[in-house]
Amino acid sequence: MYDDLKGRRVIVTGGASGIGEATVRRFLAEGCSVAVFDKDENGLKRLASENPGIELVFPGDVSEPDDVERVFEEIDRLLGGLDILVSNAGISIRKPFTEISQEQWQKVTGVNLGGMFLFAKAAVRRMKKQKYGVILMTASTNGMEAHPLYADYNASKAGVILLTKTLALEFAPEIRVNSVSPGYVLTPMQKAEYTEEMLEEVNSKIPLKRHATPEEIASVFAFLASSQASYITGANIPIDGGETAGIV
Repeated sequence: MYDDLKGRRVIVTGGASGIGEATVRRFLAEGCSVAVFDKDENGLKRLASENPGIELVFPGDVSEPDDVERVFEEIDRLLGGLDILVSNAGISIRKPFTEISQEQWQKVTGVNLGGMFLFAKAAVRRMKKQKYGVILMTASTNGMEAHPLYADYNASKAGVILLTKTLALEFAPEIRVNSVSPGYVLTPMQKAEYTEEMLEEVNSKIPLKRHATPEEIASVFAFLASSQASYITGANIPIDGGETAGIV
């Protein structure tokens, strides 16, 4: 636990399930004031009922500027500003490159990269005024090395990594900006795309022989948001059980 996180104002996008939900729970445990943004209204209702300490749940699409503007207006009204952005929302569609439509390409990149842009821009405007802030983005090992059948996803996550580094340079020293690149994480999105046999095959190729848990990713977000990481900015941190270390 990190004492300096107590009372910090946090928003987590894609917070109604998976990595996002685990991150919401972790920042609540740290004593933060937490807002959650997600397109899944039922998921938000469940999360709020299970975690009454959440300050705000807001249904919306990270790729829609009007939704982003409205949630920040609510954050200003309820919390008086923002200290930490965890920009986590993302989507993935498994398809061969030649079968990816223009509509799918725009949807995936619009959420995975466009959403990061919109939320970071709104957060930076507020953080610059207070001369403090932390922006954290969920990238992926897919943005570090190619994976077949995920051309749009791979490209969007590579963009997140470079967006992170660019913002870190532009807004230092007041605002720190970092990304994390999870490898295989056992989330609802992963379970929807992979059969049990596929999961077992993947695990056999990971040095630690298993998927990460969402809580393990959330713990890195908490560390990066804390003063313990005060000299870390512009970094992309793989959390992948050794997957990108080399060939096993």
